[in-house]
Amino acid sequence: MTPLTLIPGHRTDGTAVLTVTGEIDMTNARGLDEAIAEVGGKVVVDLTAVDYLDSAGLSVLFSHAERIELIAPGILVPLLDVTGLAGVVTIRVQDDGNS
Repeated sequence: MTPLTLIPGHRTDGTAVLTVTGEIDMTNARGLDEAIAEVGGKVVVDLTAVDYLDSAGLSVLFSHAERIELIAPGILVPLLDVTGLAGVVTIRVQDDGNS
């Protein structure tokens, strides 16, 4: 298991960014929820270094769908599509080198 790391920051234009690394599962999804909730307004959630995302993590992302944008590796895109998250959140695909 890869530990979850959450690093808040901002782009040069002031947009909030939350960089997520590791695995998101039921043991740590609450931390992701709290980190997103702490950011006021729109936040870009960078999932490019996420190794694993389960239903608990997806639930957190759905609960913040109205104010998040995702950057995701290509390997997560099918999961985001099949769950319907891609239909409610803007997702920018980051080439993960596996395509």
